[in-house]
Amino acid sequence: MENLTGRLLVAVPHPDDEPGMGEMFERSVVLLLHHDEDGAHGLVLNRPLDADVDAVLLGWQPHVSKPGRLFQGGPVQLDSALGLVSIPGDDTTIGIKRLFGSVGLVDLDAPPVVVMPEVAGLRIYAGYSGWDGDQLEREIREGAWFVVPAEAGDAFSREPDALWTAVLRRQRSTLALVSTFPADPSLN
Repeated sequence: MENLTGRLLVAVPHPDDEPGMGEMFERSVVLLLHHDEDGAHGLVLNRPLDADVDAVLLGWQPHVSKPGRLFQGGPVQLDSALGLVSIPGDDTTIGIKRLFGSVGLVDLDAPPVVVMPEVAGLRIYAGYSGWDGDQLEREIREGAWFVVPAEAGDAFSREPDALWTAVLRRQRSTLALVSTFPADPSLN
C-alpha cells in the first residue's frame, strides 16, 4: 500500500447492530502523522475534551486555536501530550519538527514564547492513535476507514464536532453522500 502520511482516515459509519471500532473512533477523522511498513500513528482531530490545556500544560492555553480545548488524539498513551502546529513558510524553527507540508509537532518542553511567533495554529492532544505492521492496511481493506486527502485547515477546524461531515461532504464522489448517514440509523 502507498504511504498514507498526511492523509485523513475517516471512520466508516456502522449501524448499531454491526461491530465498529469502538466509541473512540466512531465518526472520527484521523490525520496520519506517519505511515510505513512498520505501522502508523496519527491524531483524532475531532475529539475535544471538556478540559482546558492549562489543566495539563501550564502556559500553553493562550496559544491554542479555537475552541481552546484539550483534544483526545487517540487511545494510546493518554498520559502524554502532543502539540500539532501549522507552520507557514519553509523555514526551520527551533522547537518545531516539520512532518509534512505546513504540519509539524511542537516541543511542549520549549517555552511557548520561543515557538509561538512562528506558528499559525496550535492544538494539544492527549494520547495518539497507533497501528502495528499491516494493521491499518487490514482495517482499510475490511472497510473501517475511508482514506481521503487532508486540507490545511482540517487539523485546526473551529467546529471539530462537524469535521466528519465536512470532510465527507467535500469529496467528489459518492463519499459525499455518506456525510448524510444519520448518527442513529434507526431514524432513517
